[in-house]
Amino acid sequence: MNYYQQSKEEVLSKVNSSEQGISSTEAQKRLDSEGYNELKSKDRDPLWKLFLDNFKDPMVIVLLIAAAVQLFLGQYIESLIIFLVLVLNAIVSVVQTRKAESSLDALRNLSAPEAKVIRDGQRVTIPARELVPGDIVLLEAGDNVPADGRVIESGSLKVNEGMLTGESEAVEKHTEPIEGEAAIGDRLNMVFSGALTVYGRGTIVVTATGEQTEIGKIAGLIESAESKQTPLQRKLDKFSKKLGVFILILSVIIFGVEAARIYFNNNSVDMTASILNALMFAVAVAVAAIPEALSSIVTIVLSVGTNKMAKQHAIIRKLPAVESLGSTSVICTDKTGTLTQNRMTVVDYYLPEGTKEEFPDDPDTLTAAERRLLHIAVLCNDSHINEEGKELGDPTEIALIAFSNNKNKHYREIRDQFPREAEIPFDSDRKLMSTIHTFDGQKTILTKGGPDVLFSRCNRVFIHGEEQPLTEEIIEQFRHQNEEFSKRALRVLAYAYKNIPNETTEVSVNDEHDLVLVGLTAMIDPPREEVFDSIMESKKAGIRTVMITGDHKTTAEAIGRDIGLMSEGDIAVTGQELDAMSEQELDQKLEHISVYARVSPENKIRIVRAWQKKGQITAMTGDGVNDAPALKQADIGVAMGSGTDVAKDASAMILTDDNFVSIVNAVEVGRTVFDNIKKAIAYLFAGNLGAIIAILFALIVDWINPFTAIQLLFINLANDSLPAIALGMEKAEPNVMSRKPRDINEGIFAGGTLTAVITRGLLIGIAVIVSQYIGLQHSPEMSVAMAFTTLILARTLQTFAARSSQQTIFQVGFLSNKYVIGAVLLCFVLYGITLLPAVRGIFSIPSTFGWNEFLIAGGLALGSVLLMEVIKFIRVSMRKNDQAAS
Repeated sequence: MNYYQQSKEEVLSKVNSSEQGISSTEAQKRLDSEGYNELKSKDRDPLWKLFLDNFKDPMVIVLLIAAAVQLFLGQYIESLIIFLVLVLNAIVSVVQTRKAESSLDALRNLSAPEAKVIRDGQRVTIPARELVPGDIVLLEAGDNVPADGRVIESGSLKVNEGMLTGESEAVEKHTEPIEGEAAIGDRLNMVFSGALTVYGRGTIVVTATGEQTEIGKIAGLIESAESKQTPLQRKLDKFSKKLGVFILILSVIIFGVEAARIYFNNNSVDMTASILNALMFAVAVAVAAIPEALSSIVTIVLSVGTNKMAKQHAIIRKLPAVESLGSTSVICTDKTGTLTQNRMTVVDYYLPEGTKEEFPDDPDTLTAAERRLLHIAVLCNDSHINEEGKELGDPTEIALIAFSNNKNKHYREIRDQFPREAEIPFDSDRKLMSTIHTFDGQKTILTKGGPDVLFSRCNRVFIHGEEQPLTEEIIEQFRHQNEEFSKRALRVLAYAYKNIPNETTEVSVNDEHDLVLVGLTAMIDPPREEVFDSIMESKKAGIRTVMITGDHKTTAEAIGRDIGLMSEGDIAVTGQELDAMSEQELDQKLEHISVYARVSPENKIRIVRAWQKKGQITAMTGDGVNDAPALKQADIGVAMGSGTDVAKDASAMILTDDNFVSIVNAVEVGRTVFDNIKKAIAYLFAGNLGAIIAILFALIVDWINPFTAIQLLFINLANDSLPAIALGMEKAEPNVMSRKPRDINEGIFAGGTLTAVITRGLLIGIAVIVSQYIGLQHSPEMSVAMAFTTLILARTLQTFAARSSQQTIFQVGFLSNKYVIGAVLLCFVLYGITLLPAVRGIFSIPSTFGWNEFLIAGGLALGSVLLMEVIKFIRVSMRKNDQAAS
């Protein structure tokens, strides 16, 4: 029901109340039927269920089976490591889930603990949760609004509704009905639960409580908004299912072939022991083929990205957000404070005697009109700067004293020289403010306010230090200049004065007539200087930037065009215009709408969902309670550091500097992180593929197994984690911000990753096969030792080839990543341990394995890696030639 469209008498009638309030008996009846004035929480899954849900993944199930078999066979260390990794991952997931649920808790804490109401004709204080529709609530400066209500009395009541509208400026409330549809920010006769009373006093009749309030609706939207998996999570989930099935089948085949050979060829040996060894080998193959450290490696690489982003003012709350940022194709950003400086600034002025391009910096060069303009701006002004340097007051008035500080004397000097003697406070009906001061022994009333109102109160004009009649020609010049400022979305104030009798001690609104018009100032919340380059960089990176703001359409569109956000053919729409669009119409216009103004929380979610429907990875910025549902719905929610706790809890990332530039910088880090994750994936699977190729080849040609189970488990332990993590420290590829966002339907092995895995896996596999063949010329034991050495060295050296998909190791810089050097050296040390006399027997390395065998195995490993680099160089060169030709 649109109470804002009805008179206060009609509203009181609709809610069965009066200005004397309702009775305690009636309040109890309504409380029983309507429920408490609080937000309800839905039942949460218990911790044990959240924990166990992490073990439903097919890859995790395979690893659990493998670990159980290893435990049965006495391989306690290997099985313990697998169990530990899986449990740690599950714990991290549970913690993240619980944190994500805290946004609703923050919403509930916004409710006022107590409310001053009229019950049974008496003023009483009750718990805010016991409010019901029809209650009469009294508000004073400093009070939190406890429920939604229609204003029935206002004494200059001003309320800060930034938590709902996103705008920091307080809104003055009145009691008159509003015609037509109005957005929340324009319902000037309504107040909303969670808002803060900052000035004056007022009386409201409660129209909605609990989940029926605007904040309650937002809570419902948060509940319904979907928590999105990142593209990488979706791809890994899908791939892990396929890999798990494939590895199970492969392990069963290997075990079946081995068991058949034992049964038909080895009647004289212990059948049970041989079968168990064959089973152990099959399990070892499964463990070797599945990179169980992958999820941990991804988490660590994401954490590295998190640290990089923190240095660039972007705090990551949910690790997967790092990867999501890298694939972001649409950024829905707020205007105030994100694209702009969040401080009103005087950028232009007008005097009838003529306006210079720049206001003089030297006070001694000011004309009489310029000096009078500054005096009125500073003296007819309630804002100030406290001893700590904090600016207090209306942002528009703060801009005026800042203007004086920059262009004239410090505002305190002027106020000390001309103290205020009386005043007529500003109110929204008059749209004027006046103060009295004495200049050179003459009392003067100074007035500032809305141009249209002040023009009608003036009959003279101040030109060249003299008062002249205000002709129609001069007033038309003022009106024309006001229109020109308005077209630029500038906020305009007019200034006037008049001399009054020196014996005057008080003034009233009747004195605000027959004034002398002085001039105009124009101000705006200007764009951040660095935003211009960031918008261009995001366009170059294929990222669409969309402005969503609670500000007025004209202002938002002007800023959008100024910073280059709007291109030819782009349009701006209001929340009401958006509400009138069908889903089909929005779908058709979506890619041409660059600015949304005066939007509601429902509008924001609809915009995000519309982009997601088109398959776009969408980031949404916000700082208020009204932004929380859209922050949660977006693929990545970006909260402002200066914003509400609700917005922060619903987000995946927080900007400590509230700056759009930090989002673009974070996107670059996100893209680099994703590149590095893919490098780690390619490294892991190429090494595993090389081992599987060698095993399958030996199985087919009836050679001895090239590796023992212990060797495979050792390689898995020594070679997987450290080099892959080191690859996560790589710097950005040269073209990281000049390529388009990747397609969300693109698989994890797309973009050349699969080619790299197959190429490197084949080269490693061939090197191992050749090494085993050479070893077989000496003995089966020697062949196993040489195959093991070639595989572990080739996988280690492959780290250098995996550092870039576009540059060779010489182009990247051999020593440019110290972590890779350290990881490779450590892997060599771990391999060296297997050659110690006391350890050789455990790893099936015979005493006859010496330098000749090591150099042959090492040479084959090095040769395979050099071939990887040659093939990469040829492929990249061919791609560049094709691009140049096209």
